[in-house]
Amino acid sequence: AWVHGDPRKVIYPTDSYGQFCGQKDTANENKTILFYFNILKCASPVVLINLQCPTTQLCVSKCPDRFATYIDVQASYRYKPDQWNYFRQFCKPGFNNPRKSVAQVLRDEDCPSMIIPSRPFLKRCFPDFSTKNGVLTVANQTTFRDGRGKTRNVTDLREAANGINNVLDARSVGVKIFEDYAISWYWILIGLFIAMIVSLLFLVLLRFTAGVLFWIFIFGVIGIIGYGIWHCYWEYDHLKGIPGSDLTVYDIGFQTDFRVYLQLRQTWLAFMILLCIVEVIIILMLIFLRNRIRIAIALLKEGSRAIGYIMSTLFYPIVTFILIAICISYWAVTAVFLATSGEPVYKVMANQTLCKYANLTCDPESFNTTNVTKLCPGAQCTFAFYGGESLYHKYIFIFQLANAFVFLWLVNFAIALGQCTLAGAFASYYWASRKPADIPLWPLFSSFGRAIRYHTGSLAFGALILAIVQLIRVILEYLDHKLKGTQNSFTRFLLCCLKCCFWCLEKFLKFINRNAYIMIAIYGKNFCTSAKEAFFLLMRNVVRVAVLDKVTDFLLFLGKILVAGGVGVLAFFFFTQRIPIFAQEAPMLNYYWVPLLTVIIGSYLVAHGFFSVYAMCVDTLFLCFCEDLERNDGSTAKPYFMSASLHRILGKKELSPKKA
Repeated sequence: AWVHGDPRKVIYPTDSYGQFCGQKDTANENKTILFYFNILKCASPVVLINLQCPTTQLCVSKCPDRFATYIDVQASYRYKPDQWNYFRQFCKPGFNNPRKSVAQVLRDEDCPSMIIPSRPFLKRCFPDFSTKNGVLTVANQTTFRDGRGKTRNVTDLREAANGINNVLDARSVGVKIFEDYAISWYWILIGLFIAMIVSLLFLVLLRFTAGVLFWIFIFGVIGIIGYGIWHCYWEYDHLKGIPGSDLTVYDIGFQTDFRVYLQLRQTWLAFMILLCIVEVIIILMLIFLRNRIRIAIALLKEGSRAIGYIMSTLFYPIVTFILIAICISYWAVTAVFLATSGEPVYKVMANQTLCKYANLTCDPESFNTTNVTKLCPGAQCTFAFYGGESLYHKYIFIFQLANAFVFLWLVNFAIALGQCTLAGAFASYYWASRKPADIPLWPLFSSFGRAIRYHTGSLAFGALILAIVQLIRVILEYLDHKLKGTQNSFTRFLLCCLKCCFWCLEKFLKFINRNAYIMIAIYGKNFCTSAKEAFFLLMRNVVRVAVLDKVTDFLLFLGKILVAGGVGVLAFFFFTQRIPIFAQEAPMLNYYWVPLLTVIIGSYLVAHGFFSVYAMCVDTLFLCFCEDLERNDGSTAKPYFMSASLHRILGKKELSPKKA
């Protein structure tokens, strides 16, 4: 890619001769805009941008600003030379022969038959469309002459105009959004800083509030379901004696208006029974899983305490972000070089529809020596697109897949490195006999050094397995997109099943990899051994895993919503000038939702970055806790490393020395 690619093919428009517009040290250095001889031949803006419009394209320094036809300019060039000098800048370079017949000029496409007021967009001249009293116009005119003896209506350009106007409207909105960012960026940074502070406070306070938040939520759910049961019973009793309420669902059959079913006692009875079953299940789970829930909450509190001792771990996601940004940049640049590594392909462009050579490839250097121009008068060999027929060009798609695979592998490796580093730091906290006295100095940096020095191969192997599955998912999505128009039900069903299976496989592998990296950080064994030991350790504690996972997910989700929602509400009142103290400080915006959405999304991502560290901490402490229970018995010879709160939850029976 780096040898054959040329990003200038993306940066600069290309004229009919394969030359770049605006490229330095060339004849087109000051001609930065692409001009189309007959834009009516172009079907849509997409065609223009892809350089597939079947008309001559030239590089010009500026777009036309008036209506003019070649016939009128040629007829008046003797007494109005200024008009001719203006018009010929849109003709082929070097053409200055107004005496040449109009038919020959148009046949050879030396000059356009007409020029239309245009403005540059995406470095291309597009008609200057506008609406006047709901009517589409160009320079306040609804008709124009096409230079071939016909008066055309501006609506002839409607297909191109609709798409272009939408894009131009988007550009106008884009400019306003950029202005909003320019005057509110420091307030956005202040909002994100507040989100960071709130996230830190939430994590620190979790050691005191984790249990309270969880039990408030649980009892809230029980109360809501209890109210639902009472309401269903009230509706059931209220409908007693009302004509028609004793009918069954089977009697009335299927009804599109579902409110009909709410008039039946049977419906409310079914709802009441269902809610009673859910209520009983929740209460039984709380009764039988109470100790495991207490362990999960204790581990959450312990995680908050561990982060309090190793605060540097909260900022490690910045390292992961930088590594992933480097991976994305490398992939994107390489993909652009691959996409632009084609050679210029020229094709015959003929004015005659019956020309048998039309759209065939040609060589511009030898084109005039062939008999094509004799058989098809006015035919030209013009640039069409970038491509090639060599072995290299045939496999560019395969190279793009390989580039995508390397990208997935590197990203997964960066994530794995972060997980292993954090796991090593938090494991050093758990296995310290006296906390925090026995925690190593600089635990995060020490863990990072160990991961780089000893575990690179294991992390790369785990990332490789995940990248292979993700690449298969990408290929399946590509095939699904290509086959979307087919009517083969079996093919669609098979693709759907495969996509579902590989989605589940990816989720499973992420779970296994995450825990394997924790075991690697603890014991330093290879990936396969660590994955096997982590899997069986989790299976021996499967109920604890499920309870801890759900409790953690709930509290972290609650924290993300709290941070993003709280900062978002504050930003809303600020940017809408509803806080009297800061009303004068709030910037005047085109769209107040631009910085507002940025603050909300940014706050959520900031909270996610901090809480991902917390989730890794809890998972690491949980595996260490399970290992601690299996390796030690609480005796003097094999003391537990767990905290005092976990001691109390487990009880004295499990802590007594084992008898011989």
